[in-house]
Amino acid sequence: MNPYALAETVFARPMRRSRIPETMRRPRPGAALLLLAAWLACVVAAPRSVAQPFAPVAPEEVGVSSERLGRLDAALEKYVAEGQLPGAALVIGRRGHIVYARAFGYRDREAETPLRVTDLFRIASQTKAVVSAGVMILQEQGHLLIDQNLSDFIPEFDSTTVAVENEEGGYDTAPADRKITVRDLLTHTAGIGYGWGTAAERWVEAGIQGWYFADREEPILETVRRMGRLPMDAQPGERFVYGYATDILGAVIEVASGMPLDEFLRVEIFEPLGMADTHFYVPLEKADRLAVVYSATEDNGLERAPDPGHMVGQGLYVEGPRTSFSGGAGLVSTPGDYARFLEAMRRGGALDGARILSPKTVELMTVDHVRDAWDDGWGGGRGFGLGFGVTEETGWNGLPDSEGAYTWGGAYHSTFWVDPAEELVVSYMTQVIPAQGLDDHQRLRALVYQALLD
Repeated sequence: MNPYALAETVFARPMRRSRIPETMRRPRPGAALLLLAAWLACVVAAPRSVAQPFAPVAPEEVGVSSERLGRLDAALEKYVAEGQLPGAALVIGRRGHIVYARAFGYRDREAETPLRVTDLFRIASQTKAVVSAGVMILQEQGHLLIDQNLSDFIPEFDSTTVAVENEEGGYDTAPADRKITVRDLLTHTAGIGYGWGTAAERWVEAGIQGWYFADREEPILETVRRMGRLPMDAQPGERFVYGYATDILGAVIEVASGMPLDEFLRVEIFEPLGMADTHFYVPLEKADRLAVVYSATEDNGLERAPDPGHMVGQGLYVEGPRTSFSGGAGLVSTPGDYARFLEAMRRGGALDGARILSPKTVELMTVDHVRDAWDDGWGGGRGFGLGFGVTEETGWNGLPDSEGAYTWGGAYHSTFWVDPAEELVVSYMTQVIPAQGLDDHQRLRALVYQALLD
């Protein structure tokens, strides 16, 4: 059995009859505990040379309160019952074990199809952390150095320009002060946005704007080559500009490795870590597991996002041309698969006997690199590493945290974080865009930490 499906059964609790329809109720966990005992027996009987698997255990064994985890159940049930979320799935790991794996609500509200923790979600910008890890794998393999110039791999970026606003309300183009480096891309300080900056009309003319790529028939490397001829939003290293940086890194991976991005990630990350449900495009045999996207509206609550795909719709992650592999926002995954990636990072780059990175590389990725280039509008007390936002000071947002914790999220309202000090990983997925007014991420953080006993 898939360990996350097992864990979902093990940690299931009966839902409140007054809030959740009959079709959404869960069985009581008696038989599930027998499954857990059998799983643990296999773990104990395994040879000691085998690395400790990321497997479900009773929460109290790793310092987590089962009773207090029930507050997470109540909160997520309420979001669904009140129509704020269509559904949500959550996996929590502590000290190398799964202590929580549950799903709430619906994969499809109209069809009243219950959501499962093994269902598929569009994770958008959570793709960035995975692709950033891929770049660091190439550095460890000797194929690149992150302080190399981008133009070493994509010559179209040899002489870039920057759009500078002028007194007439327009803009002039100026040559970049220096060449963009791979590290500039990893830290989002290359000055490259999503095509909505000062020279937006140039990006529109080029057909490159917004983070959605699933409908494109153009390979990502060719799209990125065209970006190199467009005016950027800021000088390299000047400030944090969130945009196409990681899509460009995906193209760098293709050039440096000689492999398509999807194949490289499969060989170097997904297969070693057992991430069998992480793809750029959903295999047809898994299409019925892809969660439906909804939009939060002021007047009508949640509404099904439009078809066909665009960045606020369902997306062409099943029917699309399967040509453009967006390193910045293209992956589909499950909370359990992504938790395996996070747990590998927490353990210093290895999981279940497979190593994708060295501990020192993980350390380098999860410390602040941007210093004064970070835009305080993104939140005080934080920095940015090589693919992750990093907590520099606790208390900045009034929620529990630890120095050195790292995090990010996706446009469809998913989020994750790793807290090395608490030996904690959290993988949370839902499908809502736009999601204005929702406070589930903040409540999730508060309720996860309150369940820790030590």
